[in-house]
Amino acid sequence: MKDYYAILGVARNASESDIKSAFRKLAQKHHPDKKGGDEAKFKEASEAYAVLSDKKKRAEYDTYGKTFAGGGSQGQGFGGFDFSNFQGFNGQGFNGQAFEFDLGDIFGDVFGGGGSREQRGRDISIDIELSFKEAVFGAERRVLLTKTGICATCDGSGATPGTKLTTCSTCNGKGEIHETRNSFFGSFTSNRACPKCHGRGEVPESPCGTCRGAGVAKKEEEIEIRVPAGVDNGEMIRMPGRGEAVPGGTAGDLYVKLHVKSDSAFTREGNALLMSLPVKLTDALLGATYRVQSLDGELPVEIPAGTVHGEVVRVKNHGVPHGRSRGDLLIRIDVQFPKKLSKSAKEHIEKLRNEGL
Repeated sequence: MKDYYAILGVARNASESDIKSAFRKLAQKHHPDKKGGDEAKFKEASEAYAVLSDKKKRAEYDTYGKTFAGGGSQGQGFGGFDFSNFQGFNGQGFNGQAFEFDLGDIFGDVFGGGGSREQRGRDISIDIELSFKEAVFGAERRVLLTKTGICATCDGSGATPGTKLTTCSTCNGKGEIHETRNSFFGSFTSNRACPKCHGRGEVPESPCGTCRGAGVAKKEEEIEIRVPAGVDNGEMIRMPGRGEAVPGGTAGDLYVKLHVKSDSAFTREGNALLMSLPVKLTDALLGATYRVQSLDGELPVEIPAGTVHGEVVRVKNHGVPHGRSRGDLLIRIDVQFPKKLSKSAKEHIEKLRNEGL
């Protein structure tokens, strides 16, 4: 037996408003169209609400409970309603591509007040390639995209230049229309953008010849992309409103995926840059000054006497920028041991060995 009160999380003496409020919270949480939604729990909560929100069915449930709750082997519920074949609110089922749940007062919070949603254009994405140095210090790119954008002829108005816009006769200038839908919950009124004026409340007296009155059209658009310093391979840059436009709504976003080329001299660990520096054995023993080619240009680097193979010399503030600071350049010392020694060199080394060095 299903406990509909427990499913909604309300007491058996809960008021109609309590039941409605509890169902609204569960519907928002488990709606299949929402990220992290749970279709089974949403369906279960809908079933519970269908019974407890109806005075007659609730009374039968409270009186007979087991006999009427779930209705036997075929899942036949109250009043002949078969929850086992529940098809959702647009008749396409919970798995349908066009699943909608637009019930105004009860579910206005799921998609926005009153069920009315602003139209939004499609997001688009592109890939760009950066050199290692460009990723560290930032770069600029100009790309040419073909996408739906604001019509250049009418500047988005949809009207032939020089002509007027008139009040939309479908919505009387409100930009939205009211719809009433019937469901097992009862009748619900919701709002949606007017299909004729696309939510603008006005229509062109003489439609633009380029976009045919839509206000948007396919066109080429050059976009400047500013890549900030310190980006890494695989990162995305989001450019709000630079995606595709839609009539009477807001444009989508442009996402730029970054591909950073590897570098033969440098690798990156967080905000630090790593490089290797070959050093002669004698310089490692006695100390020396080397000039290395960093991303900032040539730098003098002091090799302390007695430096061992694999030791790291740190040069501050020559790594990857982050905020107002920079990481460090880490130079790994690669001591070069000679493969062959001259007779004189061998004699000197023998002397050192004899001295215990």
